[in-house]
Amino acid sequence: MNKSVADAETLTPKNVAAEEFTNAAAAVDRLLELYNAATEFLCDHFSATVGGVPPKGRVRAFYPEIRLTTTSYAKIDTRLSYGHVHEPGTYATTVTRPDLFRSYLEMQIGLLMENHGVPVTIGLSQTPMPVHFAVASEANVTVPQDGALDFPLRDVFDVPDLSTTNDDIVNGFGFENPDGSSPLAPFTAQRVDYSLARLSHYTATKPEHFQNHILFTNYQFYFEEFEAYARTQLADPNSGYTSFVGTDNIEITDADAPMPIPAKQPQMPTFHLKREGGGGITLVNIGVGPSNAKTATDHIAVLRPHAWIMVGHCAGLRNSQSLGDFVLAHAYLREDNVLDDDLPVWVPVPALAEIQIALEQAVAGVTQLEGFDLKRLMRTGTVASLDNRNWELRDQSGPVQRLSQSRAIALDMESATIAANGFRFRVPYGTLLCVSDKPLHGELKLPGMASDFYTTQVAKHLHIGISAMESLREMPLERIHSRKLRSFEETAFL
Repeated sequence: MNKSVADAETLTPKNVAAEEFTNAAAAVDRLLELYNAATEFLCDHFSATVGGVPPKGRVRAFYPEIRLTTTSYAKIDTRLSYGHVHEPGTYATTVTRPDLFRSYLEMQIGLLMENHGVPVTIGLSQTPMPVHFAVASEANVTVPQDGALDFPLRDVFDVPDLSTTNDDIVNGFGFENPDGSSPLAPFTAQRVDYSLARLSHYTATKPEHFQNHILFTNYQFYFEEFEAYARTQLADPNSGYTSFVGTDNIEITDADAPMPIPAKQPQMPTFHLKREGGGGITLVNIGVGPSNAKTATDHIAVLRPHAWIMVGHCAGLRNSQSLGDFVLAHAYLREDNVLDDDLPVWVPVPALAEIQIALEQAVAGVTQLEGFDLKRLMRTGTVASLDNRNWELRDQSGPVQRLSQSRAIALDMESATIAANGFRFRVPYGTLLCVSDKPLHGELKLPGMASDFYTTQVAKHLHIGISAMESLREMPLERIHSRKLRSFEETAFL
């Protein structure tokens, strides 16, 4: 890049003065206007640059922001765990993809106005927008890898900055905006953009297809049953479900339409059974292991889902359990190790009553058992999650003693991670597992046992998870988002 160009005046979109709004929809309209102007500006200049027309200076655009200032300690409705700031001051957050988050933003802004009786200010932040994220939604524009251009990209455009892309807000590390204001939302715009890009990569589906109710599993068998269920719903005009989305964003609305199987599966295959307003269900196969569980939840969390539930397989630890029995987790023994730096193991991860009740009622509804009879095939207790799949091959005295002392009734590799990250990100969580082996009692997961087990139990287990999510969908949002998940000083946004 010519030195004179790099040193020239910075090119930016036309400046738009910050403006106060007392209407949430109008405020989001302005956010969208500012965001679109920034992305179009960056896309146009980037396309021209890679097309051989160098810019006359550095090219920079900024994320829009929401800002709130309140001077009153007036009491608000404390039944809500969100929608208000905890003390007078100035609060701000940068915003990305207002088109994707429109309903969320309107609800959060509306609650702020209602609870504090003050307007919000919408304007441009001082946070530059990385060109990679600006062009992400442009199918015909891609950012070449470093070295492919005849000039260093960062000499002309802003690129993702990992020094400012972190989880300091949700981790409670005393985050403060550069201008001294407090955070208004749990994630900054650049942190959200980072996760939206990773979601597209890992799941091979666009973020806009994700629904508010997320089921995680660790076996691909569940996808066949989920597709079958989705087709029955699309065939029923009264189901409320509108479409079914698979890998590579293939979307069908006809129950008999084909859903091609891609030659190359993504790392985390994902299906979306969509409903108006995001009220449908997303199923994600996170595979085996706590690292995948953390990766998936790290990125899905920015979408602010209403709940996520693990419906995977586990090892039963009690002799009284049988293959195919269910385990409803009410506590977690965390030996997965992947979240130790973000959420110390001494932090308790509580069970959430609303999720627990929905899962128990779903088991009762699908199995036609209730009350004391439900104990024939479901136990409630501690689930242990380890980071070693073959722990049985080592000296068992240590692990077995810890499992016994914790009163654990089941063991897997993902559930504690999903629950702990739900706690960390303030996303309601739950776990319902199905016993697929009993290693302490000589019943290992062998091919013959597995095929029979999968044939008889997968459908039932998945339908329980779906039923629980459909029950939660009918529950008011303020009931699902428990105050148990909120710390001393919380962001106003959910």
